[in-house]
Amino acid sequence: MEAKQRKSNKKKIIFFSLLGFIIILIVFFNLRAQREKAVKVTIEKVQKQDLSSIVSASGEIKPRKNVNISAHIPGRIVKIGVEEGQRVKAGDFLLMLDSTQYKAEVDRNQALIKAYQADLIRAEAVLKKDERFYQRQKKLFEEQLISQEQLESAQAQYEVSKAQYDALLFQIKQAEAALRSAQDNLNKTVYNSPIDGIITSLRVEEGEIALVGTMNNPGTVLMTIADLSVMEVEVLVDETDVIGIKLGQRAEIRVDALPEKILAGRVTEIGSSALQQTTTAEESKDFKVVITLDNPPPELRPGLSATADIITAEKKGVLAVPISAIVIKEEPAIENNDQAQRKEGVFVVGPDNRAKFTPVKRGIMGEMKVEITEGLEEGETIIVGPFSALRQLQDGDLVKIETKSSS
Repeated sequence: MEAKQRKSNKKKIIFFSLLGFIIILIVFFNLRAQREKAVKVTIEKVQKQDLSSIVSASGEIKPRKNVNISAHIPGRIVKIGVEEGQRVKAGDFLLMLDSTQYKAEVDRNQALIKAYQADLIRAEAVLKKDERFYQRQKKLFEEQLISQEQLESAQAQYEVSKAQYDALLFQIKQAEAALRSAQDNLNKTVYNSPIDGIITSLRVEEGEIALVGTMNNPGTVLMTIADLSVMEVEVLVDETDVIGIKLGQRAEIRVDALPEKILAGRVTEIGSSALQQTTTAEESKDFKVVITLDNPPPELRPGLSATADIITAEKKGVLAVPISAIVIKEEPAIENNDQAQRKEGVFVVGPDNRAKFTPVKRGIMGEMKVEITEGLEEGETIIVGPFSALRQLQDGDLVKIETKSSS
């Protein structure tokens, strides 16, 4: 009986000893967990989304056809036949300069040509007479009826008459060229529209003097005619973004003066060289990109400020994560001569609430999201912020999940 009692007491001792040991282990691990500080993070599930890679640039609205009517000759403006905002067709009268001086120059050259032509008739008659006389003297000399001196005198007289006749011919040609120049200047006193369009700027008034431009001083711009049926947006794109832009890519344009409208267009021109900078400081280079609008509204005007979002790539239903979730880690070099390797990845939250760094490969970049082509599966939980936590987070760190960040 005593043996059974001792055996029962021994079992109780073993049981309570094990129970105490377990309690001690639980308390130990709880205290250890409490001593390990958890990093507060926000998370998000990896999902499939539609992504668009966009290059944004600012510029202004311009018509494809834009003609500045400048003064070709100086003169006083005597008549203006159009108003600013008026629609004109090719060949329509625009304005006229005072033509008195140029008309007089045409009349003078015409009279000079007539005078030369009269002198030419007389010179032609003298030339024919001297030519016949020279031929008679030449025949008489062959018959030895006159001397060598008489023949040479007749020949000299003939050559002088021919030279005078030829000189008059050259003078007539010179006068005819001067007449054409004077007639061209006279024609330039009347300005007609070279294209169909709208008078977008009328910069002169009747009575003003139109001046011709020189090397250092630009001439008078009388007016500007624009064809507003085809409108473009000319934007400046940074050198780091222009490589991804291709002809025909779709673009969405927002005009500051029309905030409620989003205009559609396509890339029709990409500058092949960077624009010249006005300053000598080393800055990033800009390239000109032209976007032609599909259906420009009638209220659109040249010179309006605009912002274009050029869609350089589009993908449907791809895995995407916030750009803020991407972390770059440097791995130490294996050998002394090797350089440290940089890896891109995200921190995945495991079932034990610990962060695990997972390398990924990126695809196209959206506005706030980036495509992941390798490294993640749909539905995985990743850490998306805050930035201060991601910067110090290490593989295996304990995390405390806070409210999901808005994305």
